[in-house]
Amino acid sequence: MPLKARFVKTQTKVESRNSEGTFAQPVFLTADWKYLAMLNYAIDPAVLTPLIPSGTELDSWNGTAFVSVVGFHFENTRVFGVPIPLHRNFEEVNLRFYVRRKSEDVWRRGVVFIKEIVPRMMIAISAQSFYNEPYIALPMSHHFEQSSGELRTVRYSWRLDDRQHSISVALRGEPQALREGSEAEFITEHYWGYNRQNGDSTMEYAVEHPRWRVYDVADSKLDCDVAAIYGRQFEEFLSAAPSTAFLAEGSPVVVRRGIRIAQL
Repeated sequence: MPLKARFVKTQTKVESRNSEGTFAQPVFLTADWKYLAMLNYAIDPAVLTPLIPSGTELDSWNGTAFVSVVGFHFENTRVFGVPIPLHRNFEEVNLRFYVRRKSEDVWRRGVVFIKEIVPRMMIAISAQSFYNEPYIALPMSHHFEQSSGELRTVRYSWRLDDRQHSISVALRGEPQALREGSEAEFITEHYWGYNRQNGDSTMEYAVEHPRWRVYDVADSKLDCDVAAIYGRQFEEFLSAAPSTAFLAEGSPVVVRRGIRIAQL
């Protein structure tokens, strides 16, 4: 079955996946997240320590902390159920790391964003206003190459200081279910977002989506000025080869309204 048809089929239902299974907060955003290119890098935890939101702790896989550069495509975006003209379909590239928080007797495993790049200023302003997320707006584009009806190459590009930057992956074979205990499972199976607020408090919000299928990657490339975009503290790590790279097929997603959690 062609990839496009498989993706459309997944849109018939959004399943909630998280550590507790239920959400009390209203829906903030719905969208289809499509073709998530993920390049994952081992990093010294000391680099991330100053960025960890209050009330959370660094999450790791087999004792290793990771940052990920993730490029993907938003489609059919709605905010509070309303489609915003000229803001429904767009690219995003972000740098993120992984934390967890104990809620009663359950660990909530989540993501902290270091920087998020989108192509429209209104998207960046909205995310900053509602979640205090570190968004910036830059000119962006994407390229999806198919061969015989199957996806083969995905690239996301953005422009800063008269230079083109990009993240790209060349795919191998067909998408497969996540393997239990794999690094790809660790990277994708985080269903909460955390970020710092004013006064050192923390906002927590839930993200719902099915368990994604992933493509193996034959080749990957991050072509960017790491120091200029993310800071010199990340240059050593993001200039090395990624620990893993893969492409998640994507799905419909639901992002819930955030709440401030108590300072610890």
